[in-house]
Formats: sequence, C-alpha cells, structure tokens
Amino acid sequence: MSADHEHDGEEYRGPATVIAGDQVVEVTAQLRGRFEPIDGRFRWYGRLNQSEAVTSLTGGRSLKVVLRTPQGEAEGQLSDPDPWGRLRVTGMGRPPFHYETTPPDA
Repeated sequence: MSADHEHDGEEYRGPATVIAGDQVVEVTAQLRGRFEPIDGRFRWYGRLNQSEAVTSLTGGRSLKVVLRTPQGEAEGQLSDPDPWGRLRVTGMGRPPFHYETTPPDA
C-alpha cells in the first residue's frame, strides 16, 4: 500500500458505518480481501477500531451487520475482539470497498 493512498488494490483504511437492525455506529475500519481460487469466491476481512458502541451491539457474541464505506456496502459478520478491543469483521462476495478486478500484470 502506498504512503499517499488509503486504498490500494484490495485494501481499505478509513471511515465506515456499522448497521445492525435500526442501530447505526460510525467507526474506522481496516479492511482487505482476496480472491480464493479454490472456492472461486472473494473473501474480505479486517478490524474495526475499538468502539464501545460497537462492542455493546455485539453483546459478546457474533453479529451479522451491514458495513458501509464511502465506496460501497456489504453484509458481514462481527466477531473475535483482539486484546485492544478491535472487533474482527468478515464477509464473502463483493466487499464494501473498491477492489481491482484485473490483476496488475494483465
């Protein structure tokens, strides 16, 4: 990832919105993804910066959410807080951020 961009290829770092039912929480996300050739699917994943509001949404359990960025939105799953309180988010299919659809060597 280049120093002057917050997005490069299959990575995104920046503002995001977590939507769970009628609850909406603004967060900062670090996301990336990759195409898995074995199952033919794009998988995206990352961490949401520590947020008491998001932690209270999960209630200590895995939670299905919609994650929205300025580049798009996608359904995902929140789970697994790390030691710093950042929640893991994962999804499959089109991610909530722009990604390159053509390999750089093409």
